[in-house]
Amino acid sequence: MNRYLFIWIIILNSFFSIDVKAQNNRTWDDSNIGWHAFFVNYKINNTLSWHGEFQWRRTEFVNEPQQNLYRTGLNIKVHPNATVRLGYLYADTYSYGQIPLNSLGMEFPEHRTYQMLTLTNPVGLFQVSHRFMLEQRWVGTFSNKQLEKPDNYIYLNRVRYMARVDVPLKGKTIVNKTPYLAAYDELMIGFGKNVNQNVFDQNRIGILGGYRFSDHIRIEGGYFNQLVQLGRLVDGKNVFQGNKGYIINSYFNF
Repeated sequence: MNRYLFIWIIILNSFFSIDVKAQNNRTWDDSNIGWHAFFVNYKINNTLSWHGEFQWRRTEFVNEPQQNLYRTGLNIKVHPNATVRLGYLYADTYSYGQIPLNSLGMEFPEHRTYQMLTLTNPVGLFQVSHRFMLEQRWVGTFSNKQLEKPDNYIYLNRVRYMARVDVPLKGKTIVNKTPYLAAYDELMIGFGKNVNQNVFDQNRIGILGGYRFSDHIRIEGGYFNQLVQLGRLVDGKNVFQGNKGYIINSYFNF
């Protein structure tokens, strides 16, 4: 199988996805984004490792803030191809775009706990991975714009699934000093009594090129597409954000 075939499948999928702009009961809000993510993994022993990350998410590519995200967790290797992670996340989300996520147009915090399972499976040249995540979210809300801190937190549940494929551009496996291509798609679904319009919460597509420098450093970057549905109606219409731009991921292992 041609090692570039999967990348074209993902590209075609993004071009022929459903055109939500054409729906009369939907409003569309476009933004250009730039996401910069830094991941650190510290190996404790053959079973346990610590995960930490910071994500600097921007709109207008880099000029305006979208979100700052901090995540940590404990990885438990339960099988050579299966890892469980239990962790905590804190995020600050800013007012961005023409129709902000927060109805008052204010920056708001979010606390989150999560449980994650990652499965990996080599198929010929391809390294296929599946990531399943369950999140418990406490999202800050404001009753008026004069408040400096949230006066209430809404509890939400979300489930996420990501499929990713990596393929080396030389050799048969991604080892040190190897360039590679990668593509992924992640779907997020909200559930529970406090979910409003956004049972479908988000979908993310990434098409990346990367390089593994050593056992300790790997960097990748490329095209990124984020489709978000707001949890509220505006003028009686569902609101979708079409955020397109680039993403750069930096991985550090110790």
